[in-house]
Amino acid sequence: MKIKKILYITLGCIGVGLGAVGAVVPLLPAFPFLLMATFCFAKSSERLYNWFINTKLYKKNLESYVQGRGMTWATKIRIMLTVTLLMSIGFIMMSRVPVGRIVLACVWAFHIIYFIYGVKTIQPEIE
Repeated sequence: MKIKKILYITLGCIGVGLGAVGAVVPLLPAFPFLLMATFCFAKSSERLYNWFINTKLYKKNLESYVQGRGMTWATKIRIMLTVTLLMSIGFIMMSRVPVGRIVLACVWAFHIIYFIYGVKTIQPEIE
């Protein structure tokens, strides 16, 4: 059980690190890494989880989504553009794998549809 806890803490720390980098670097999405960190900290350490959910990084990128309120258009667009750019690279590299391109195009389309229609859009909070 201790190894599992250490693994979750390690993955959570990696998620926070990559999420922090992703909040600054346009090509790296912060959202999935921060979501991973939230999950891992919740599974491993109540203290780390409480610390993480009180950070500015969490509050700015995940809090409204995790609470079920949704995301702002700016957040949705940032995520969709990042994923589109990264998937475009994969699509270009799969020039000799037509099935791979079809799968990637389907995943991309479902991703866009999910963020437009599946995630509630909220008004940005005034800071």
